[in-house]
Amino acid sequence: MSTFPQSCQRIASDVKLGKNVRIHDFTNLYGCEIGDDVKIGTFVEIQKGAKIGNRCKVSSHTFVCEGVVLEDDVFIGHNVTFINDRYPRATNGEGLLQSDADWDCIGTLVKSGASIGSGATLLCGITVGENALIGAGSVVTKNVPPNTVVAGNPARVVKSLDPER
Repeated sequence: MSTFPQSCQRIASDVKLGKNVRIHDFTNLYGCEIGDDVKIGTFVEIQKGAKIGNRCKVSSHTFVCEGVVLEDDVFIGHNVTFINDRYPRATNGEGLLQSDADWDCIGTLVKSGASIGSGATLLCGITVGENALIGAGSVVTKNVPPNTVVAGNPARVVKSLDPER
């Protein structure tokens, strides 16, 4: 795992880490909660207010922003991006750089057992249902039903994983 100095990991003192968490080099974690038995790959950022459940895997080059909640047993592929702002702007109405007071953080919930393929982008304000599977490269703009496969841009239901359908 790590052959680099500790400085290759940025884990702030306000991060709540569970037991048996494996964190690879070149990560940036601050103000977040990480459950037990989680694996976090290289070049991952997890921001304040994000919550990662137990037994999750967050693959390399992934961005988990404020407001994202991953329940237990969630798989996140490589280079997945979560978004928490519907109307991003650099400056406020007065021309100053925006502060926390100038925008609303809109959360995203990924339910237990869901899997998100590499390169997917998830817009804010959505819920990904239990055991859902999001195809690689998809752009998810609305809720994903449980036990379904979605893919494309925008992501659409491709098939059901429910054996009774």
